[in-house]
Amino acid sequence: MTATPVIAIVDDDASVRHALGRLVRSFDLAVALYGSGEELLQSAALDTVSCLITDVQMPEMNGFELCEALRARDLHMPVIFMTAFAQAGYEARAVAASAACFLHKPFLDTAIIACIERALAPAPEDPGA
Repeated sequence: MTATPVIAIVDDDASVRHALGRLVRSFDLAVALYGSGEELLQSAALDTVSCLITDVQMPEMNGFELCEALRARDLHMPVIFMTAFAQAGYEARAVAASAACFLHKPFLDTAIIACIERALAPAPEDPGA
């Protein structure tokens, strides 16, 4: 039996965080909500996270810094970045961080669900292996 994937949602805007949590739960996925990157990094459940959805612009620690902190801890779960601020270079930084997706707020429910499905899909087998 396979464990239900845990989707961690990190956003300093409580209304966005909770709405996204409700949406993801409606697809029978487990959700853990965090108001900051530090909250996630201090969580005892950090090693159970299957996929991270994070806002890019947050006080204290932005989404890119959170991703770097996770990688520094050798945690390589897929990351979906989202932002309401389309600043130059954000998408390139997301690509450089091997993001599963980069979404501009507001986005359609179907867009985030498609990103989660892509992030959780098994990696294709390497035919040369």
